[in-house]
Amino acid sequence: MTSTTSSATVVVPGTHLMPALCGPRDVYLRQIEQAFPGASVVVRGNEIHLEGPESDRAAQLIEELVLLLQQGQHLDEAYLRRAIDMVRHDERPSSVLTDDIVRGAKGRTVRPKTAGQKRYIDAIRQNVITFGLGPAGTGKSWLAVAMAVQALQTKQVQRIILTRPAVEAGERLGFLPGDLMAKIDPYLRPLYDALYDMVEAEGAQKLLERQAVEVAPLAFMRGRTLNNSFIILDEAQNATPEQMKMFLTRIGFGSKVVVTGDTTQVDVPDGRSGLFGLERILEGIEGLTFVHLGKGDVVRHRIVGDIVAAYEEAAASSASAKLAARGAATDERRG
Repeated sequence: MTSTTSSATVVVPGTHLMPALCGPRDVYLRQIEQAFPGASVVVRGNEIHLEGPESDRAAQLIEELVLLLQQGQHLDEAYLRRAIDMVRHDERPSSVLTDDIVRGAKGRTVRPKTAGQKRYIDAIRQNVITFGLGPAGTGKSWLAVAMAVQALQTKQVQRIILTRPAVEAGERLGFLPGDLMAKIDPYLRPLYDALYDMVEAEGAQKLLERQAVEVAPLAFMRGRTLNNSFIILDEAQNATPEQMKMFLTRIGFGSKVVVTGDTTQVDVPDGRSGLFGLERILEGIEGLTFVHLGKGDVVRHRIVGDIVAAYEEAAASSASAKLAARGAATDERRG
């Protein structure tokens, strides 16, 4: 890339990359111009010229996209939106979006799709215990299962343990048919689904039969010591403080733990979530970290991110209103 104060030029190595880079009818170039309104884009052969105060940032994005295309990545509008967000936050999409975790059941490689997800999987690699906290759709559980499968396949651990609190969220276990495990199974189903995404149903069944994978409710962890295992506690916001302490003290030698949760979806009775205040309690412990994912890490349908943002805004407004009401009440008492 060559640049001056208000212009830049990116030379694309080979015209074969240009159609994928520009998109049908140059839709990707227009998307870049909308994201960086201070940069105009002109294509001449295999050179892309940019003019305006944001030309350097737009050129950096285009260089990153070229690197991704050279590595065989497929570019679409959603992928481009994520790359734009990363460049805006001084992240390199070429390092975030090409971090292969494991090859999924249908041959698709599992990779982080946002900078937050990349921080999350890096934290899992580097720590004994990682807390992944954030709203629905941020890939907390799915990426944790992918990391667990990768650890099992590379023999870093001998087994995977997937667990969840069995909490009644509006329904009662006693009304469900079957024995105890049949009643609990619906609570564990999302973990099975994530596992099937990685190794298919047949592969998952074989792992379950030879006890290389165990799926069980959190209550079943009591009294055990979990060695040489990759343990995932999912939906941890529905564990009580006592259950959380019990779980964290089960960890044995050679194990790695991921705890996922969303503190905006607490179903535990009386709201006594074991996640509330936990970061302050555990702060400073070596080998333990908290990763917070946000609406920018939602990788489901765009509307999910909008819903998360709406709830966050409503919660902030409610908190402000309560604070104002408290202040007014205090002033009235003083008056």
